[in-house]
Amino acid sequence: MKTLLAAVAVLAGSIPAASGQNFPSRPVTLVVPFAAGGPVDTIARILSVPMAKTLGQPVLVESVTGAAGTLGVGRVARAAPDGYTLSIGHWSTHVISGAVYPIQYDLLKDLEPLAMIAANPMLIVASASVPAGNLKELLAWLRSNPGKASAGTAGAGSASHVGGVYFRDASGAKFEFIPYRGTAPAMQDLVAGRIDLMVDQASNSIPQVRGGRIKAYAVTAKTRLAVAPDIPTVDEAGLPGLYVSVWYGIWAPGKTPRDIVARLNSAIVAALADSTVRRRLAELGQEIPPREQQTPEYLAAYHKAEIEKWWPLVKAAGIRGE
Repeated sequence: MKTLLAAVAVLAGSIPAASGQNFPSRPVTLVVPFAAGGPVDTIARILSVPMAKTLGQPVLVESVTGAAGTLGVGRVARAAPDGYTLSIGHWSTHVISGAVYPIQYDLLKDLEPLAMIAANPMLIVASASVPAGNLKELLAWLRSNPGKASAGTAGAGSASHVGGVYFRDASGAKFEFIPYRGTAPAMQDLVAGRIDLMVDQASNSIPQVRGGRIKAYAVTAKTRLAVAPDIPTVDEAGLPGLYVSVWYGIWAPGKTPRDIVARLNSAIVAALADSTVRRRLAELGQEIPPREQQTPEYLAAYHKAEIEKWWPLVKAAGIRGE
């Protein structure tokens, strides 16, 4: 009898290991929490092909939209922790959303970090008609015209909104926020001069800056952008420490086994090392983190630190989902 029980115990103990060793045995789904064609979807599709090559199974990109991305993230948070359903998202969906919306999942406990994949700093930009040649002049202009200038946002809790609040509070300037349904219509009005400024993702603003249709005053990062080296950092421009980055990551459901996490991480790391992937992300203004920052442990620590940094600011500003 003891021999039989020992054999059963050995067999039971071997099942999780075998499942991990055989992972994946079917396609993996990468859930995008926004509509197809947006920046998250684009990055997901760039990564899916090389990831599939490493995993030996297709990586299917599926859009699950609604509630500012919380429906898609929630689906993964509630999925089976077997590595077959993954969440790709960014600063807004995996940090800011928790302070803005009454979500039914825990962003830290219900998601298993796999890897940080890219970061896109923001730019402080203004209409070409704004009479300021640099950031210090822009701040002086705003302070001399309190409440008269307008800043476009992609809606409550969006990166442009939270970044704008951070800029306003750090600079002491006073201006009005104008919400839009997205950054595209906000940019149209900025180019047309119907609004004065915006704190926008670099990937969205750089084409307009290059075309001379808007002005760029600073990038909200410690270093200049490789794709736009002529734009100074906030430290150089006169507003030190104003760092805002729309960073991207991939997560599995919470409690996903460590061997599956390691397998998925290796596929992501291999994809980020691919020359085609690196070129395409660079063209989008996305900066790939160094190899030592592509680990699950780094994403876990960074994710937690970002929540601790941004939730108090968002809540103090009274930002709520619309």
